[in-house]
Amino acid sequence: MVRVFSYLFDSMSSTDGSTRAIFYALGANGGIAVAKFSAALYTGSGAMLAEAIHSLADCSNQLFLLRGMKESHRPPDESHPMGYGRVVYFWAMMVALLLFFVGGAFSVMEGIKHFNNPGPVSNVGVALVVLGISVVLEAFSLRGALKEIRKLSGGKPFFRWFRETRQSELMVIAGEDIAALAGLAIAFLAVLATAITGNPIWDACGSIAVGVLLMIVATFIVHEVKAMITGESAAPETRSAIKAHIEAREEVEMVINLITLQWGEQLMIAVQAKMSPQPTDTALVDAINAVEDSLQIRWPQARWCFFEPDFEGRTE
Repeated sequence: MVRVFSYLFDSMSSTDGSTRAIFYALGANGGIAVAKFSAALYTGSGAMLAEAIHSLADCSNQLFLLRGMKESHRPPDESHPMGYGRVVYFWAMMVALLLFFVGGAFSVMEGIKHFNNPGPVSNVGVALVVLGISVVLEAFSLRGALKEIRKLSGGKPFFRWFRETRQSELMVIAGEDIAALAGLAIAFLAVLATAITGNPIWDACGSIAVGVLLMIVATFIVHEVKAMITGESAAPETRSAIKAHIEAREEVEMVINLITLQWGEQLMIAVQAKMSPQPTDTALVDAINAVEDSLQIRWPQARWCFFEPDFEGRTE
């Protein structure tokens, strides 16, 4: 944990979009968690307690993501010759599971407990004020995440970006923030309904609804991170651009096969291509090196580039 906080402070000046989004979320959720727990203890609101647990889980999630980003920058070694870039996917999966069980399932259990044994909710005004402040802070966090997403999405609609992105950290933060804002709205309505009707069952229902919402969002995140862990190619537009770049080179007649593999922030490219005739073996090697160099200049994240000259029709 000490190492995590060391990385946090070392990264404060980072220009990485995912890191900035994590800091936005960590700052917002830290303040929100303290306010919500205080309000939950003061008012006895189950929905407020569910929201407080959700915010605490979110803080842990952001620390997990920072831990994953730190580990992903470890240099390659004999046992991991391609480095540790994909470790970020493991930590993103841990975040999704924490969101599901600590944020979602626990909130549902608390809601059921309060539903079966309803208790009075006092000082509702305090709870509503805290929820209102939380909405503002959470909106700030989501705004930061969406700002980074717009820089990277190329104008894609948000849901399409969510399905196609290979940046697990930014995807998780965006999913968390959206779930948090929706959960706050549900909790606010539940507490307000309790205040108007005097019936604490509304508060219990709000806790259950918040929990179900968190579990649904966590399930979506798990589905997307699973695809990354099992090995996804580069984003479709990146793969198409790489193929077009190679085929536009005078050294290449045609691309026979192209494989890309996202490796955390880095990228592996494997090309099977029919090369333009070259006078000597040395000239062929120089031509291949020129194409590889141009790929790594155009896509600096392409840490590995493997090139196989071959004949048309042979696609082993």
